[in-house]
Amino acid sequence: MKQGIHPENYRPVVFKDMSNGDMFLSRSTCRSNETVEFEGETYPLVKIEISNTSHPFYTGKSKLVDTAGRVDKFMSRYAKARK
Repeated sequence: MKQGIHPENYRPVVFKDMSNGDMFLSRSTCRSNETVEFEGETYPLVKIEISNTSHPFYTGKSKLVDTAGRVDKFMSRYAKARK
């Protein structure tokens, strides 16, 4: 392995799936201003929109994940045209 090309600041970080609230601990170099208590310890928190616990490929279920309200906006806009 080449020396000096890999980051030195790996640390434990909690990732939170915002679509279902699932959290898991991993090591990362991601920066975060938020912290969370996880399994009795305080770790930096990184919020993600989708993970293996909510992605349809891994769950086998087709589920709509919309955190920005785009689907609701679309449905309200074209509900009038459907009538």
